Amino acid sequence: MKRRKFIQNAALGSVAATIGASLIACTDSEKKTVIAAEDPSDRKYPVVIATWDVKEATASAWQSLKEGKSALQAVIDGCAVEEANADGQSVGVGGLPDRDGRVTLDACVMNEHGDYGAVLCMENIMHPIAVAKMVMEDTPHVILAGVGAEQFAVSQGFKRENLLTEASKRGWEAWKKTAEYKPIINIENHDTIGMLAMDKNGVISGGCTTSGLAFKMAGRVGDSAIIGAGLFVDNEIGACTATGLGEEVLKTVGSYLVVELMRQGKSPQEACKEAVMRIVNKSKNYKDFQVAYIAMNKKGETGAYSIHDGFVATVYRDGKNTTEVPESYNSL
Repeated sequence: MKRRKFIQNAALGSVAATIGASLIACTDSEKKTVIAAEDPSDRKYPVVIATWDVKEATASAWQSLKEGKSALQAVIDGCAVEEANADGQSVGVGGLPDRDGRVTLDACVMNEHGDYGAVLCMENIMHPIAVAKMVMEDTPHVILAGVGAEQFAVSQGFKRENLLTEASKRGWEAWKKTAEYKPIINIENHDTIGMLAMDKNGVISGGCTTSGLAFKMAGRVGDSAIIGAGLFVDNEIGACTATGLGEEVLKTVGSYLVVELMRQGKSPQEACKEAVMRIVNKSKNYKDFQVAYIAMNKKGETGAYSIHDGFVATVYRDGKNTTEVPESYNSL
């Protein structure tokens, strides 16, 4: 696998210089014309794709698109379903706590303009992804963390509530008996919902929300709310979001990598696979953790790939809400 080759500051020969000059001379209107000339029959949207088996969430997002809401609002509406699902123990209320018994949430959103908002280590607020949108739209910042994020949410009308359910509390108390911290593939790492949506006009947005790894150290932040790692959207190219062991996604800037690989001409499937292989090739411990990516390109084509079997993605397209089993590198 080869990393993307950047040409900046390179010495160009006369032929390369000529080509470069021609490319620079290409006007914005010419570029737009090329995009507009795309064959409509190649388009595969509107579409919603999310990590894991979350049909109720993708159904909510699809309904929002049908009602004419933006791709970003569709993502927020979809993710909110899982944030309110106490039985999921993965995001929002009922999320598994850190080793001190505190439920801390991370979330981010990114729209078609490249705007980004996030909250990190926020407590007592059920819908962090909605707060992330407000950070993006109503503050001069892109990230709010901890108590500050919670205070902002309350100032915007969100109510404080206890997110630690009895079921999650029992799980935490059972864990304390051994206090062994070891990710369990497709169980402890089923901690995130990442969702991408494209509306009928081909506009892409995305979001990611999580309670983080179960029984993590207090203050731990994974990839989910970090731009370029857990989520990246470029409306001219496509979008990607990740799930799994966030530390590994962060170290490879995984979602940004997938989008850049699509920019180079790879399909969403090919790009997700290469990003996973970057992790496999760099980590001798890849058999001990899961990482998975989902992606879509500007045509609305989707793809997904994971290190291990067990990961699934949900896709809503053409009125059909289906759970898909992507390819993986290492069968369990």
